[in-house]
Amino acid sequence: MSLTSYNGYPASKDPAEIKVKSYPVAGTDLKLRCAASVGPLLAGFAAEFHTLIEPIDKGTLDDWGYAFRMVRGSTDRLSCHSSGTAIDLNATKHPLGKYDTFPAEKIPMIRALAKKYGLKWGGDFKSRPDDMHFEVEVKPAKAKQLIEKLGLNDAN
Repeated sequence: MSLTSYNGYPASKDPAEIKVKSYPVAGTDLKLRCAASVGPLLAGFAAEFHTLIEPIDKGTLDDWGYAFRMVRGSTDRLSCHSSGTAIDLNATKHPLGKYDTFPAEKIPMIRALAKKYGLKWGGDFKSRPDDMHFEVEVKPAKAKQLIEKLGLNDAN
């Protein structure tokens, strides 16, 4: 497999090739399609986001994971969604390019949760804010260690 998203994970137009599965988000009816190597991290993060940051909108279809595509505005850089290693949550509340879509008092908790799960928050992107976006920034071996450490063994 030669395609990778910009965080270095294997990417494919065929989700089965990179072992994309649906992960339920505890406390919600939501399931996120993510790569098996990191799905427990992304679903675990989403569950805590739902509880500690803001509820994930019920009935609003603005939460997702895997989608084979380029970074918005790019023609040669595969998005982390293409590898199933990124999720967007409450996208309509936190649109791409908008600053300060979360209350200031929630920002430290967002960053702490992202770090706990080995993620990078799009709200910290330098070139263009993407508050809805969370992507895996740790290498696969570290992701596996975090899944074990956090007790997020894959039940799927």
